[in-house]
Amino acid sequence: MSARLNSAQPYVTGLFRVVVGLLFTVHGAASLFGVLGGAMGTHGGTVEAGAWPGWYAAVIQLVAGGLVLVGLGTRGAALVASGSMAFAYFDVHQQAALWPIQNGGELSVMFCWSFLLLVFTGSGAFGLDRLVTRRTAAARRTSAEQAPIAA
Repeated sequence: MSARLNSAQPYVTGLFRVVVGLLFTVHGAASLFGVLGGAMGTHGGTVEAGAWPGWYAAVIQLVAGGLVLVGLGTRGAALVASGSMAFAYFDVHQQAALWPIQNGGELSVMFCWSFLLLVFTGSGAFGLDRLVTRRTAAARRTSAEQAPIAA
């Protein structure tokens, strides 16, 4: 059973990455552009441009979430996203109460740990990271084959 599950791991990781990236991207788009109900607490509106920390968090959500979604620079984008969610939890939510269930920070905690997992697992299947890695490896093999040998 473990062998079957292990063989599916890259595909499940890829699907996990796509879902988490999509959800994070949607949060950023809602906050910046007012789509899909807009930013939370604005009744369909957007966050004010340049407002700290909401606008910057929304930009991180849109850009890092999009990169994670397509699997390009997944580990770096996931690290930034995880850090931004840790900041959101400790700066915004934990002031209200200690536990996420008490302070409304469950989503921040889940995103933080989900992205931290992607930092260590990488993009899995279906990511552009794999395509870039394959092309880079093929180019290195080609240049190594063409390199002159010094006598």
